[in-house]
Amino acid sequence: MSKSFSESYKAAGVDITAGYKAVELMKQHIARTVTPGAASDIGGFGGLFVPDFAGMREPVLVSGTDGVGTKLKIAMLLDKHDTIGIDCVAMCVNDVICCGAQPLFFLDYIACGKNDPEKIAAIVSGVAEGCVQAGAALIGGETAEHPGMMPEDDYDLAGFTVGLVDRSCMFDSKTVRAGDAVLALPSSGVHSNGFSLVRKVFDVENADLTVYSDELGETIGECLLTPTRIYVKPLLALAKAVSVKAVSHITGGGFYENIPRSLPKGLSASVDRKALRIPPIFELLQKTGGIPERDMFNTYNMGVGMSVVVAAEQADEALRVLRDNGEAAYAIGEIVESEEGVIIR
Repeated sequence: MSKSFSESYKAAGVDITAGYKAVELMKQHIARTVTPGAASDIGGFGGLFVPDFAGMREPVLVSGTDGVGTKLKIAMLLDKHDTIGIDCVAMCVNDVICCGAQPLFFLDYIACGKNDPEKIAAIVSGVAEGCVQAGAALIGGETAEHPGMMPEDDYDLAGFTVGLVDRSCMFDSKTVRAGDAVLALPSSGVHSNGFSLVRKVFDVENADLTVYSDELGETIGECLLTPTRIYVKPLLALAKAVSVKAVSHITGGGFYENIPRSLPKGLSASVDRKALRIPPIFELLQKTGGIPERDMFNTYNMGVGMSVVVAAEQADEALRVLRDNGEAAYAIGEIVESEEGVIIR
């Protein structure tokens, strides 16, 4: 039992004993994420991890950091906090897998107006679930109370991951050629981008998010809070079966910003608009907000969480492997010679 307690600090708005309780409550969730290499218990000053470089000629560490953004407002409005951590993990690990790296470990950072131990533990339970999905260990984190800077019920969530890949196994966009196939890994919906526009269109602070929507087949709140898909394990399985040339994580900036980031200069992705399987939430967003289609494709994933480029002759095998690993992947286009980056036809 810790003897640490400061009445003066508590009077200033920070209850350090609440922090200790939160750590105790989250330990059970963190235990689910332990992987070979995880070498520290929660509560230390630094998260420890012993990487295994066996069989690697040139190990490369790949790092990524991100937050959840204003999707957090939906979690707060619905008072549901046990899935938002999956989004935080996804935004980081889906970035590092774009070059073929297996995420090794994850750390989170939660800033809150007031430390509610049960709420903090619920948030971390989502982070832990995301780590399990990604095969990463949750080896540490930080919770900070910010009285006077944030309302008591508000919080922000961000995270950080480090992945590992042998340089010879990294996805190499320099191998992309005209005629290569572009495949889609479906998203679960809006994921965790463009929520400032979502909130404006649906006026979420004043709307009833618990009303059932026939168009969505669920409430708007449930749809918007659906966690971001984590694509690490399917892509690692794919890399063992075919030569993956390029992968793009479709986040804020949509197709037009993200897909060109993985392509060499002079080559573009020609996407068949009719092939896209666009979830109803995007059609509802566009209709309700009167948003031009180009803006939709320049803001949202439009149902494509990841795009993958493989040689045309390996496309069928790639689709089979992805489907065998739980992804309803499908072809959406091909690589062409062009300076446009993305062509939606």
